[in-house]
Amino acid sequence: MDLVIKNISVLATAKGKSVQRGIEQGNIETRENMAIGILDKKIAYIGKEQEAPIGAKEIDAGGRLVTPGLVDAHTHLVFGGYRQNELERKLRGDSYLDILRSGGGILSTVNSTRAAGFEELQTKAESFLDKMLAHGTTTVEAKSGYGLDMETEIKQLQVVKALNESHKMDIVSTFMGAHAIPNEYKDNPEGFVDFIINEMIPHVAKEKLAKYCDIFCETAVFDVSQSRRILTAAKEQGFKVKIHADEIDPIGGASLAGELQCISAEHLIAAPDEGLDELAKNGVIAVLLPATSHYLNKDYARAKEMIKRGIPIAVASDFNPGSSPNFNLQVAMSLSCLKYKLTPKEALMAVTLNGACAIEMQETKGTIEIGKDADIVIWDCPDLNFLFYRFGNNQVHTVIKNGRIVL
Repeated sequence: MDLVIKNISVLATAKGKSVQRGIEQGNIETRENMAIGILDKKIAYIGKEQEAPIGAKEIDAGGRLVTPGLVDAHTHLVFGGYRQNELERKLRGDSYLDILRSGGGILSTVNSTRAAGFEELQTKAESFLDKMLAHGTTTVEAKSGYGLDMETEIKQLQVVKALNESHKMDIVSTFMGAHAIPNEYKDNPEGFVDFIINEMIPHVAKEKLAKYCDIFCETAVFDVSQSRRILTAAKEQGFKVKIHADEIDPIGGASLAGELQCISAEHLIAAPDEGLDELAKNGVIAVLLPATSHYLNKDYARAKEMIKRGIPIAVASDFNPGSSPNFNLQVAMSLSCLKYKLTPKEALMAVTLNGACAIEMQETKGTIEIGKDADIVIWDCPDLNFLFYRFGNNQVHTVIKNGRIVL
């Protein structure tokens, strides 16, 4: 063995390679006094410590909790500038859409991202990845969407590609050119939809820069008809599809996600019952973003109702410069218990196996099982409840990524 982890108080992990829903959302196995062996970046042994093989290097977990590395299935990783100047507007009561309509919000970040060079964006995003890794996240999804033109969208996606090749983190790329209507198309939104369909999607597909296509289906952004056209065109070009659905207003995004059999629907704060029924019927994963609700002081998605209806739940950070300037997935984990009322086991499922399923990485990520990638976190906690009981500090003790100690 290359590495053996001993003296584990509790090993908590899901099992298998399939998304978990309903009562299975809490199907986390906890085993005490275990050891883990790693060989060639893969998990090669899980069993009693007294039967563990000898390792070239050994880690004493010190009686701590061990889980799989966290999977953050929704981030907007690459962007220029920040939006701290909008905080006072939020405190005065300006809504997310008010700020967007006035040229702020996403459009403000678009201006900053267009002005930033490739190296600047790469260096900035790399620093975020370092911090995410230090907080226990070992796999992330990264969306474009702060260019809204060909040059900058491609620049963002190329940054993601470069980082996936150079950084320890595994990164899955999503094209989201349909994130807002840019100023140059503000009087011709249908023209922008045509540009995305006829120019951007084919180019991104040809260059193989993204696995998924996402869209912001919302009031004052893209309606259901426009979203259907864009996502259908993306599917025809070979993309799997996702959708920001019913975040602010219940305009039909969740139902569209079911209709198009999206891999996932994101946010879903305002999703009505009929939308949830479509998600359940079509096996769409709900990627919920509690830190966004917290930061915007908005309602929280009906996670428990989704579980009751058989919708699989993933929880992600939604890291972005405007509505969730937080890259620490532990914050979202705590909020998912306190605000969604998920149990610790349901919440751990949401940020491990179900998160991996939301970006189709479940073959290698999301659980601690023999043959899977050795992405493992040792927490400064004695058990799973303690991990969710504490909040506000980084509870990571050690991070192992692809069989190597990185923290």
